[in-house]
Amino acid sequence: MGMASRSIGLTEIGEALKKAKSRWYSLHMAAASHAIAQRIPLADFILEVRDARIPLSSHYQLLSNFPPSSLRRIIVMNKTDANRSIKEWTKYFEQQNCISYGVNSHNKENVKEFLNFLQAQVRELKRTGHSGHATTMMITGIPNVGKSALANSLHQLGRISAADCSHPNIYLLDTPGILPPQILDSEVCSKLALTGAIENLVGEKELARYFLAIFNTSDGYKKWERLSTHGNDKSFTGQDDFMVNRVRQTLLESISCLDGNVQNEKHLEELIEAQFTALREAFLVSSEPGIDSQTRISAKLLNLYRTGRLGHYTLDPLPL
Repeated sequence: MGMASRSIGLTEIGEALKKAKSRWYSLHMAAASHAIAQRIPLADFILEVRDARIPLSSHYQLLSNFPPSSLRRIIVMNKTDANRSIKEWTKYFEQQNCISYGVNSHNKENVKEFLNFLQAQVRELKRTGHSGHATTMMITGIPNVGKSALANSLHQLGRISAADCSHPNIYLLDTPGILPPQILDSEVCSKLALTGAIENLVGEKELARYFLAIFNTSDGYKKWERLSTHGNDKSFTGQDDFMVNRVRQTLLESISCLDGNVQNEKHLEELIEAQFTALREAFLVSSEPGIDSQTRISAKLLNLYRTGRLGHYTLDPLPL
């Protein structure tokens, strides 16, 4: 992520979220955090679900209160469709002496492979002298990383294969999403807001501008260049998909027409303003007086990003 992209909205978003922490760390979340902390030592495995777009920023801080040697933790990077560098991240966590796995909770075959991986972990545990007929796995993580979706997918596949005696019994315990009481890093706050982990307390327009700054300074849009030479992508068939195609073309054309450098903050600001104007037509948003078109455009744009339809953007840099 370039310095120019980091300066567009990042500080304002992060600082606003830090000041509004009482809005996202409620008494209910504090009580849930206490209850989960009491049960963590009782689980055989802790599945720490993270967002693959932010493998570091989405870490589950509650686990920091326990010595690493006291937990059998598996870092599960969910939403792997949004992270093509999953192998590099798996290697990184391995270097940190952490077991990790990339999964897409909405991909049945992918979840099946993950279930086989978990069953292998359980069999290895039993070979080392673990007693008991069932193994408990606690699924933990911050909000909106896909914990419940993953748990549901694993339960469905588990019932299908329950007749196979070679599969060890696994008891899954899902938990609510928990955020830490404080997040001191403004950049982490901004990333959590952009991916939807923290409630949007700063406004859609600010988050959309932050996303466009990241998008414009990345290389993800370059794969769309064929759209400008070959017309509409024939793989798009539904109305929503045609809209996605229009948005992609609009963003690609705006960057291609830029007479400047996206690493220059002033040029980047001008590009983002031009993109908001062009996206009004792409999203079919009315420009009539009294209608906040930028907010509507922002909401639609953020939805496309969060559902992965605008490409694959890993916001956390891989540590060197």
